Amino acid sequence: MNEVGTSLWHHAWLRLKQNKLSTASGLMLLLILVLVIFAPFISPYDSEFIDWENMSIPPDFATSHYFGTDMMGRDLFVRTLQGGRISLLVGFVATFVSLIIGVSYGAIAGFYGGKVDSILMRIVDILYALPFMFIVIVLMVLFGQHLFLIFAAIGGYIWLDMARIVRGQTLSLKNKEFIEAAFAIGANNASIIFKHIVPNLLGIVIIYITLTIPQVILVESFLSFLGLGVQEPLTSWGALVNEGASDMEIAPWSLLFPAIFLAITLLSFNFIGDGLRDALDPKEK
Repeated sequence: MNEVGTSLWHHAWLRLKQNKLSTASGLMLLLILVLVIFAPFISPYDSEFIDWENMSIPPDFATSHYFGTDMMGRDLFVRTLQGGRISLLVGFVATFVSLIIGVSYGAIAGFYGGKVDSILMRIVDILYALPFMFIVIVLMVLFGQHLFLIFAAIGGYIWLDMARIVRGQTLSLKNKEFIEAAFAIGANNASIIFKHIVPNLLGIVIIYITLTIPQVILVESFLSFLGLGVQEPLTSWGALVNEGASDMEIAPWSLLFPAIFLAITLLSFNFIGDGLRDALDPKEK
């Protein structure tokens, strides 16, 4: 009887399902995504509505203020979940920007090597030396605090780590037999990079993505905490934590709920990244 072969991805999926912490984290993230997308519709309030009769009240189901209200009488349930939309959107979009730039840049540098690699990586070293916060502050002053500028600013910095990782992996792959075979059949450099090398980097790239998204969310939260992130009428978990920190002695629930959502999301992404790292390790097969 012939034994049916299974791929590395199949084995990785089986190992990932056996990791209870990663599985629970994935379910928790799915729940948070469903909440931030759909849950605000069950509330009779929107994020800008001011309930003058119930300002700074604790969670109260009788008035449908499930997380209470802030000092201005705005519903924290809706603002927390809509803030989650912005935080997650920044995390995904900025990570996608860093993915496109970092993978392409690192693969080209590692594949060509020599002077090309040296020049490209020295540019990365120079960009690493620039103070990120100073650059963001200058951009915000020059162009204003727009949401898409936050995407570009964070994504345009985070890609440096991705480029270094991909470059190192490309250096170890470019001398493999399947690359020599691609050269032998006449494949050009661009085809080899993006059709042969990059697909073989998917494992490490996926792992790094799950670790980059929480890093981006945390950076955006830090910027919003400093007043450099999203601005009213938009909000994010970082902006809500900033508002809640100033009111925590009077209304601690205004800090508690956005902080819980932020912490659970960051931990879940990190646990999933750890699980993927173990699942995609060939030594574990």
